[in-house]
Amino acid sequence: MDSASIAALLRPFIGADRLSERQLEQTSIYIDLLLRWNARINLTAVRGPENIVTRHFGESLFAANQLCVSPDLRPGQAQRNSAASTNEQRRNTRELIDVGSGAGFPGLPMKICAPDLHVTLIESNHKKATFLREVIRALSLTGADVFSGRAEDFPAGSADLVTLRAVERFENVLPVAARLLRPEGRLALLIGESQVKSAHAGLLEFRWEDPTPIPLSSSRVLLVGDAKGNQQSKSGVTL
Repeated sequence: MDSASIAALLRPFIGADRLSERQLEQTSIYIDLLLRWNARINLTAVRGPENIVTRHFGESLFAANQLCVSPDLRPGQAQRNSAASTNEQRRNTRELIDVGSGAGFPGLPMKICAPDLHVTLIESNHKKATFLREVIRALSLTGADVFSGRAEDFPAGSADLVTLRAVERFENVLPVAARLLRPEGRLALLIGESQVKSAHAGLLEFRWEDPTPIPLSSSRVLLVGDAKGNQQSKSGVTL
């Protein structure tokens, strides 16, 4: 898919001219790789290039735009939260862990959007992990790693930001993801509205923001929780 078409499809999620030509080129290469590999292994049920852009890249880049990119770098976008603490969190987000990364969403598009991030993709399926490494190589990404194992086995307190999207056993994975956060780290969930109550109930000690609707979706939201520095002591997960 050409860069102009990708940019047009992404406009509802990140506004106009948000991605550079290089970032659009990386996205195009990523889409081509995903389509080729998807013919051999089941990476995503979404098959068409345009749907892949809107459903996978759009949602992932929307999260990056809200969580990792300073408002002054987001032309045409309204500032979602003008509080100084929120801006400080964006500036201080340096280590991202994407749990159950699958085909790389949202972690790899977030890395494309915010190149200074160090991103670790946790994926226990070895074929999918191999695909993720191939994407990283093809896009010449630095500061992007793949952990081919279980999130339970990754060192606790490793990330400023942990993302979850389309994982199985959602309620069971929540405390596992929470233990990966540093004090004052944030957990970002790309979920359906029906899962918001489960997230609140699963991590009662978190301070949750109001869910943010994802563009072009009738039920998908971005839900962000602040660990408040005490998630490891209350999650019930053995470290």
